Amino acid sequence: MQFRTLSDVDVRGKRVVVREDLNVPMKDGVVGDDTRIVATLDTLRYLRNRGARVAVLSHLGRPDGKVVPSLSLRPVAAALADRLGSEVGFAGDCVGPVAEAAAAAMEDGEIVMFENVRFHPEEEANDLAFARELAKLGEIYVNDAFGTAHRAHASTEGIAHYLPAVAGFLMEAELQALATLTNDPKKPFVCAIGGAKVKDKVGVFTNLLDRVSAFVIGGGMANTFLAAQGVDVGKSLRDADLGPATQIIALAREKNVPLHVPTDAVVSTAFGDDANATTVTLAEIGDRMMLDIGPASARAYADVLRGAQTIVFNGPMGVYEKLPYQNGTRTIGEAIAEATRAGATSVVGGGDAAAAAAELGFAGEMTHVSTGGGATLEFLEGKTLPGVAALERAAAQSAPA
Repeated sequence: MQFRTLSDVDVRGKRVVVREDLNVPMKDGVVGDDTRIVATLDTLRYLRNRGARVAVLSHLGRPDGKVVPSLSLRPVAAALADRLGSEVGFAGDCVGPVAEAAAAAMEDGEIVMFENVRFHPEEEANDLAFARELAKLGEIYVNDAFGTAHRAHASTEGIAHYLPAVAGFLMEAELQALATLTNDPKKPFVCAIGGAKVKDKVGVFTNLLDRVSAFVIGGGMANTFLAAQGVDVGKSLRDADLGPATQIIALAREKNVPLHVPTDAVVSTAFGDDANATTVTLAEIGDRMMLDIGPASARAYADVLRGAQTIVFNGPMGVYEKLPYQNGTRTIGEAIAEATRAGATSVVGGGDAAAAAAELGFAGEMTHVSTGGGATLEFLEGKTLPGVAALERAAAQSAPA
């Protein structure tokens, strides 16, 4: 990947349009989790301290192209100001006279957040006329929103057609970290993969099978792999179609890549019946459901992970939100942290994996925790991310002949 970054442009006195991913959880007009806000601070402080005039764009929720007052970015601007320790202005629209007046009035070092880009249907349609209107807010475009890089929207892809485009520090860090997993990673390379369904991550398996040394598999997808190998998993969540799992097993065997699946499990009679959580062997599952890998499986997975030089954690091992089913994810998290302290590179793949790492306390010991969900998944599948492709195109256009 070849793209320019903030370090490659002079921003002093320039109006800089920054696309951030500030799609944060809200409750009663208050930000519930500021992780994504904190992730923007390096880029925004850099711009502020160098005298840029900063116009921040983001989306919030899914207003479907309509003005939805509960999805206004105004309270997010206030939360950002608290984290920055300096004032953040707010403009009531992202295009048109209100937005253009706010952009024109910005002074050196000032940061203004503009209203939710998804209040306009043209945003998700990647309407180029709308993108041109967004471009009127600045002279330089900075894409720092890795979490939306897989979307070809006006504020993530279209605007880069009209302004010099560079990556922000968060975008740069995300791409560098994820590139370590796909560009000649140090071996052994182990992927700890969980989540509900195999069919949702077929692309991750097939793309990484040429790179990884082993997979350790948990969550609902472990149930599917077991079922595909003839194990009766009782009432456990699994894919109805075992075809994708069967194909992955065959491909892994062909490439001599071990797929480690559980040998024991924590089960219960129903999802909400935590009091009857019991550890059993696979032969003892009966009509119960698997809700976590068992302790023997967790120890075996941990042994594989401790010997790795590159690790990606791409999904929890069980229903980590509930105490009886946390051990599997916690045990492998501790093993990944141990490997990281010994010099391994560890990347947490966003979404549920990042939430689990934060909840169980090992996020801070990882080399990198991705802020992306769908973007991280698509990157690991080997797909082209439109937001990144726009930065690469801009870099190629700016290169000397």
